[in-house]
Amino acid sequence: MADLGIARLNNKDSDANGTLTRADLADVVHRKLGLSRAESAGLVERVLHHMCNALSEGKNVKVSGFGTFILRDKGQRIGRNPKTGVEVPIAPRRVMTFRASQIMRDRIAKG
Repeated sequence: MADLGIARLNNKDSDANGTLTRADLADVVHRKLGLSRAESAGLVERVLHHMCNALSEGKNVKVSGFGTFILRDKGQRIGRNPKTGVEVPIAPRRVMTFRASQIMRDRIAKG
């Protein structure tokens, strides 16, 4: 996997609660590739835009060495209100899940 430093985060690359943001990604692209800040932000936005469009069109998105965003259609089912016990129908819907690649799982396990 090509490593641009995105997967190796320092404390300065994320906010106080450990969340990686679009701005953090754009900053890494800016520092590692030497693009302007505007070009870096635009690049990150375009990549995310293409991923969102593919998912909205019903396609799965696989990023080699990272993981796969998988769409799944769930059928209608009967649910139960835990407080009252009343049964209610839950409408069919499409959900997205993420499955990390083996490389990512190994890196997470190592810490």
